[in-house]
Order: sequence, then structure tokens, then C-alpha cells
Amino acid sequence: MSRTASPRICILKADGTNCEVETATAFDLVGARPEIVPMNRLRSGERRLADYDVLVAPGGFSYGDDVAAGKVMAVELMQRLADDMAEFAAAAKPIIGICNGFQVLVRTGLLPFNQPGVMSATLAQNAVGRFECRWVDLVVEAATVSPLAAALPSHLQLPLAHAEGRFFADDAVLARIEAAHQVVLRYADRDGRPTAAYPANPNGALGAIAGLSDPSGRIFGLMPHPERFVRRFHHPDWRRRPADERPHGLAFFERIVALA
Repeated sequence: MSRTASPRICILKADGTNCEVETATAFDLVGARPEIVPMNRLRSGERRLADYDVLVAPGGFSYGDDVAAGKVMAVELMQRLADDMAEFAAAAKPIIGICNGFQVLVRTGLLPFNQPGVMSATLAQNAVGRFECRWVDLVVEAATVSPLAAALPSHLQLPLAHAEGRFFADDAVLARIEAAHQVVLRYADRDGRPTAAYPANPNGALGAIAGLSDPSGRIFGLMPHPERFVRRFHHPDWRRRPADERPHGLAFFERIVALA
């Protein structure tokens, strides 16, 4: 049951963030009330996380990816907004990280195990050593703990754009993630089989992990950009695709709103 018929969405904004408008548009299309909230308004108390139903860290290059991708925003969230973040997570409100936002959530420790301040994994430099900007095939894990996957097609396509998207963790952490069914999306070949092989796996992610949740399923991060496929014509082959096919990214945002 939704907490509100039209949930309020807090979309974080910092210097270098560049996907906040597309993300707000996607939420607007599915009937939510998105607001792009600069970090300094949260720090000053002008805006409060408690007033929102969903928190989103969008894509881009927050603070120029100084030190490492997503690092500065992660430190800011954990040091200056730690209590607010803890209360938000404790209330089981969805927390979403897209691309740079996924990097932020991993560096805060919210992913993969919702352990603030404990960084158990990372999103490392792409194994190919360069920026990748293109569409990829993905498969949804049928047994995933995350309720976000329920409305997604089992095999989907989304665009991505990153240089540091290789999910990496030690064997023990990977085993724990797999055992808890926290993986939501994996990079796949055109036949829908998860793969470690380039180019279908664009960054060399271990376990072909493209998106995962915390054990509760309500904190979720992914490297591809669902906000860039919310209208039919966003897909490069849209004229060749079925006219009644729903944009794959739109289902993602509809599901978040349903869970809010």
C-alpha cells in the first residue's frame, strides 16, 4: 500500500550532477511529485529528508568525481546528514542510486548491506580502461529479494555511460550477496544469458552485476540509466520495435512510486 497517492521524491543535486532533470521527468510521467534538492539546502535545514517518500541519487559526476566517483557526496551524506539518512532508511523508504548515485550508495555503505560507514564493495574502473556509453542487455534475477524487480520485464535494454562501473568485492562479500539474493540486474548477451564477456558486460563487473539491493530490497543501485528510456522514441531502434511495447525504464519508476 502506498503511503501517499502522489509520493514526494527527493532528487539530490550537487555540482557535477547532470541527470537530475531527466530523473525528475521520469517520476513526473508516473504521477509522483519530484523535487530537485541541492545538497546545501539539506545541510542548512531548508529542506528535510523526512518530508520525502523516496530519496534518489541520480547520475552524473557529483563534485567532479574528485578523489573517486561518488566519494565526496558519500562523505557528505554520512557526515553531515547521517542521522537523517539513518531515519530515512529505518522508515523503509526507498533509496535509489543511478550510475553515480550507485557509486555514492556503495561508498556510504548503504549498499550492499545497509552498514553506514562500512564499504564492503566498490565500483572500479572499467576493465577495458575507457568510458563506455551505449545500450546494454540486462536480465532480471527471478529470485531477487528486491520488490523493485516485480514490474520489470525479464529481459530489458537500457543505456549506460560510465568509466567506473565495474562491481568488485572479495569472494566472501560476493557469496553473501548471492546467498541473500540481492542481485537484481545482470549484464547479459542477446540471448538473455548473464555474461562476463565484453562487450555484453561493458565494465567487467564480477557476477555480471549491473544492479543490486540491500537485504531489505528497498535500497537499490544500478549502473544503467532507466531515466533515459521512458518514452518509446528514446530507444535507437524505436521504429522497429512493437508499437505497444512499454519503455523499459518507465516500469522502473512506476514500481518505485508503488512502493513509496
